[in-house]
Amino acid sequence: MPAPGAPPVIDSRSGWHAALSWGFGTAMAQEARRIVVVAPDFADWPLDDPALLQALTGWLRLPQRRLVLLAAGFEALPRRCPRFTSWRAPWMHAIEGWQVPDDLARDLPTVLTCDKGVSVQLIDAQHWRGRADVDDRRARQWGEEIDVVLQRSERALAVRSLGL
Repeated sequence: MPAPGAPPVIDSRSGWHAALSWGFGTAMAQEARRIVVVAPDFADWPLDDPALLQALTGWLRLPQRRLVLLAAGFEALPRRCPRFTSWRAPWMHAIEGWQVPDDLARDLPTVLTCDKGVSVQLIDAQHWRGRADVDDRRARQWGEEIDVVLQRSERALAVRSLGL
């Protein structure tokens, strides 16, 4: 992953991916303890990127690190991100998957945030417009809004299905 610098402009799909790379990289460089990613289904997230997975591996090896995924559903994730799906198995103790209730799914934002002020938000998915920055106030606000939704959500994203 590239070294963190100025946040990229989000004005295209590639700009969105660059902003996510910047967001993850900046959060890890600032030694964030918790990174939270929120999306309806993570369809347009580069979670299979080998550089991202390698960086996340190093970050998760540090004590008390947590990656939280919040989505309307995870059904398509194994098919869309097979590398991420197999990579996360040994890290299941540090990766939480949460599914929002149906009544909240429609209004779910698309955002990455952390406890060190980093936030990356896709505001308009149709035109690939968004913003990325380091702003403690905005990240704290995102954290509070996401925590409210997490309180109503259920654990999801099992590493292996039970097959009963």
